[in-house]
Amino acid sequence: MNTNSITDGTERTILEHLLDRNREALVETARGLSEADARRQLVASLTTPISLIKHAAAAERIWFQRFWAELDESECDGYARRDEGTFAVADDESLADVIAEFERASRRSREIASRFDLDDTKDIPREGNISMRWTLLMMIQEFARHAGHGDILREQIDKPVR
Repeated sequence: MNTNSITDGTERTILEHLLDRNREALVETARGLSEADARRQLVASLTTPISLIKHAAAAERIWFQRFWAELDESECDGYARRDEGTFAVADDESLADVIAEFERASRRSREIASRFDLDDTKDIPREGNISMRWTLLMMIQEFARHAGHGDILREQIDKPVR
């Protein structure tokens, strides 16, 4: 998919392209880092380059697999609870593993989202009645925000302040 041209097409096409563009922007903030740098904790929270991508994979599963497809947690392809565990990366998981996990979850999200119209709705704990349109917009915002976090972490890793 060409995510550079996002101004043509239906509302759905534009939303999906923007979401894919932010997915890729998030991955690019960590791509090419060493395993040690991907895990560097540069802020007080659990936020590291690799944990941002791990969290994004969980967000894909929570919103699309759990909420929209109504899968039980045991049917999801990874962690799918709404808590800080979404940032947890096992010692034996490489950056490439976590990127691949996120890309798999994103593909599954695209497939699930394609079953619904933008105006279809679900009742979601904490949010209430939401539409697929709202979900796509929320995910665009979520991944854009985290790509910004990743950009700052990458800047700190690549060019530390003297």
